[in-house]
Amino acid sequence: MSIGTILLILLILLLVGAIPSWPHSKSWGYAPSGALGIVLIIVIVLLLTGRL
Repeated sequence: MSIGTILLILLILLLVGAIPSWPHSKSWGYAPSGALGIVLIIVIVLLLTGRL
């Protein structure tokens, strides 16, 4: 496995884990998962262009 694939899998897992499902994190909204989503999109673009 290349480092890009490992990074992509790790970011997907972090994105799923950032969804506000616990009672203490309901007030956070979707900011944590939104930020990780943007990072995931950037990594996917870098992987597709061959720069990572």
